[in-house]
Amino acid sequence: QARPVESGGGSVQSGGSLKVSCVAPGSIGYCVHWLRKAPGKEREGVAVIDPDGSADYAAAVLGRFTISRDAVTVYLQMNSLQPDDTAMYYCAVDPKFAARCEVGVVQGPTSWGQGTQVTVSS
Repeated sequence: QARPVESGGGSVQSGGSLKVSCVAPGSIGYCVHWLRKAPGKEREGVAVIDPDGSADYAAAVLGRFTISRDAVTVYLQMNSLQPDDTAMYYCAVDPKFAARCEVGVVQGPTSWGQGTQVTVSS
């Protein structure tokens, strides 16, 4: 599985929006996750999308973030951003072993991107 490549991070004010992208060729049959890591905090799952397009979200972002995919790219639309959303956002392509992909559950072997920084100021 090729290494995914993220883009689209940046700096916004509280309440703003950003859309980050993950180019992941060959990922169509895999779970594709968005996870984030903030300084001093554990890595946490944000969202995941199944090969069939169904999605699972962390409670902290439900209703604000939307994950979607096409044949090559997985997107994360982030609305109503808050300072607590500030983190490095990573894309991870993971084989699907269970009936459904589950947010934050990365089983491996996993292909990780290099991350894209999202900063939200108050």
